[in-house]
Amino acid sequence: MLDPVRLLLLRELADRGTMTAVAAACGYTSSAVSQQLAVLEREAGVRLLERVGRRVRLTHEGLRLVAHARIVLGALETAERDLRAGGTPRGPIDVACFSTFAAVHVVPALVAARERYPDLRVSLHELEPPEALSALRTRRCEVAVCYSYNLTPTPTPTELDVHPLAVEPVLLAVPADHACASDGEGPVDLRSLTDASWIVGSREDGSAALVQRACAVAGFPPRITHAVDDYQLVLRMVAHGLGVALVPQLVAQAHGPSLDVILRPVANTELTRAVYAMTHPSLGARPSIDAVLDLLRMR
Repeated sequence: MLDPVRLLLLRELADRGTMTAVAAACGYTSSAVSQQLAVLEREAGVRLLERVGRRVRLTHEGLRLVAHARIVLGALETAERDLRAGGTPRGPIDVACFSTFAAVHVVPALVAARERYPDLRVSLHELEPPEALSALRTRRCEVAVCYSYNLTPTPTPTELDVHPLAVEPVLLAVPADHACASDGEGPVDLRSLTDASWIVGSREDGSAALVQRACAVAGFPPRITHAVDDYQLVLRMVAHGLGVALVPQLVAQAHGPSLDVILRPVANTELTRAVYAMTHPSLGARPSIDAVLDLLRMR
């Protein structure tokens, strides 16, 4: 029978990429990790690793075994959590989440968790989706909150469980004195912004890709002028006429309305952002994680 500890090391190598990283995470030396994986190869009877330069990578058989290891280790981890929890949400749960959803939904969830589940300790880590996914894969968090735009969908990892949380509209942010903002409260045709400067996010590719795709649908390439990290800064720049932007509805909830910025839907094209949580697969009860997911869902 394959040893679960060695399967754990193989899974960690798949997630972390190097023997050194696995050793640091698991409390081994690099040579000990290498020796244990060599034993696992002998147990499995197939070649699991191959050397590429000074590093190693998983063979096709190694990747297949990792997929099985995730199921086996997930079941063992679930059994351990289930026995410890006894059906009551308790213990530490780390949630990685981007700032706008955190401000509107995670903060109230933290307050509610403190009141409803005295033994449950939820910690928030503000991370953009790529970093949150990395934290989940390397077991630095139990819940990663991510998002995907409908025009530029992001494939979700097949080895993780996905839990839908919300779908929100993406709106056009323009200065209050812009010509297209004076045409009532209806949708704005992006063709009226062919000469506009666009502001996109700087920490992830999805924002720029969304603007490019939406403008392509409208029949023109956007002139992307600014890339910034903070939505509050985006809205301030829009208010001063430095550009226009596409922003999720949560941004207005997180930062409050502004008399200098008008948020309008886009005409002829539905723009939405799906927000979802990802967790490691489990085959049994997860009272603590289930409690957190329930608190995160929009009401």
